[in-house]
Amino acid sequence: MSDLRPATLADTTALTTLKRDTFRETFLAGGFDIPYPPADLAVFERDTYTPETVAAELADPEKATWVAEHDGRLLGYAHVGPCKLPHPDVRPSDGELYQLYLRRDAQGLRLGAGLLSLALAHLAAHRPGPVWLGVWSGNLKAQAFYAARGFANVGGYRFPVGAWFDDEYILRRD
Repeated sequence: MSDLRPATLADTTALTTLKRDTFRETFLAGGFDIPYPPADLAVFERDTYTPETVAAELADPEKATWVAEHDGRLLGYAHVGPCKLPHPDVRPSDGELYQLYLRRDAQGLRLGAGLLSLALAHLAAHRPGPVWLGVWSGNLKAQAFYAARGFANVGGYRFPVGAWFDDEYILRRD
């Protein structure tokens, strides 16, 4: 059985690795096989998946992160905070699910649903507006997961991975 719990600064190293690994599992070889140019991927990973970046996210009182852990191994995480998506209806009180990722070998264990429930409860208590998220336009499984939980597609934007851009959908749950 896996434990769902708030992430702490003590998780920084393991969470940094988890974030990088789940991104790679999802979008690179064996996942969606997006052909990111190596230099762009390197810039994105350097700017996104460092212990300093993850520690700053964990220390930020406006943000919250939960992890799924089994036998000391992190299997997944959810990360939320104030909405920063480029949509004209976003208000300062709105929240965003920044990331919800699971290791490939942990998918299907209902950990994603549990992490999402924690994230939504936190946002409901701390951000009175709608909940927003961005999801890659090619990730039909994630889109169905969020649609089943009340999220609707309300627009799109281009998510930078270095100088490469992924086409993303913007979803909102009122």
